Amino acid sequence: MTARQLVLGIETSCDETAASVVARDADGRGTILSNVVLSQIADHAAFGGVVPEIAARAHVEALDQVVAAALAEARADFGDLDAVAATAGPGLIGGVIVGLTTAKAIALAAGLPLIAVNHLEGHALTARLTDGLAFPYLLLLVSGGHTQILLVSGVGVYERWGTTIDDALGEAFDKTAKLLGLPYPGGPAVERAAETGDPARFVLPRPMIGRPGSDFSFSGLKTALRQQAEAVAPLSDQDVADLCAAFEVTATAVVADRIAHAFERFRAAFPEIAAPALVVAGGVAANRRLRTALAEAAAAAGFRLVAPPLKLCTDNGAMIAWAGAERLALGLLDGLDAPARPRWPLDQIAAPMIGSGMKGAKA
Repeated sequence: MTARQLVLGIETSCDETAASVVARDADGRGTILSNVVLSQIADHAAFGGVVPEIAARAHVEALDQVVAAALAEARADFGDLDAVAATAGPGLIGGVIVGLTTAKAIALAAGLPLIAVNHLEGHALTARLTDGLAFPYLLLLVSGGHTQILLVSGVGVYERWGTTIDDALGEAFDKTAKLLGLPYPGGPAVERAAETGDPARFVLPRPMIGRPGSDFSFSGLKTALRQQAEAVAPLSDQDVADLCAAFEVTATAVVADRIAHAFERFRAAFPEIAAPALVVAGGVAANRRLRTALAEAAAAAGFRLVAPPLKLCTDNGAMIAWAGAERLALGLLDGLDAPARPRWPLDQIAAPMIGSGMKGAKA
């Protein structure tokens, strides 16, 4: 292995077209040389959510320029790279195909190794880039498509300890926003509205609290909020704020309860680790109330909370480049026949939680 390796990372799994160049030193330290993210929020706002076909076309139109911008910002060209990495799943299959195919073309033309990255692994390993975190650690992944608790023991070594049995937390935020007439993206809109709300006015159920294990459920919470909203309709601005505050407080309490069970399990498995870490990643990790609750729960259990910068919690190319760099250092490379996968659980051993089909396990 050379003293320093440069990896280009490409991310197109949802509605961000992103590319980044990351350097990994021989001692395992990483440096972000560029991180370009082009958001498609304006393209999807009128629909209240991401439209897969629009997202894929937008990736096609923008990706070449985004990659060029990332290379220019890093003051590098293809000849300076040691590998190219791209999200190969899970995600919206049209977008995944665009990014992975582009990476394959670059790898073939420039004679570079290809690394097909699991999008969730990008989130799982980001704390090693930002904080130099050592294995093992707990990961809480909360995004629009995933809500999971995982034990991260090494690159490619993940064990799922909890997952949602229905909606992801980010999806529940987005659907709550749409129900209450708030703009897209829903998560930030709910958080802003909740700032002026009374969380005690509406009482919502707290699914799964008190049950063994670390699985989540948010579908019933979402349904209860809809029923409360219908009971007081037509909704005033204060009604919306109060409902958002109640939803946010309730969802946060559920997450804190579920993670507490994982703390106990980690302590039992690794009693020798004096100051274990909980990493929180994914777009919902940007929610301030959730971060505060997790910091309090972690401190009470003797854990330290590691939360990457907000720009690295949402989808970005740096996390894919870094996951690629980690895999490159271990010689974990992929061929040009690497498939695009709409579903790709990070824990390949765990049984499907929600079932599976032609596309693979759902979670």
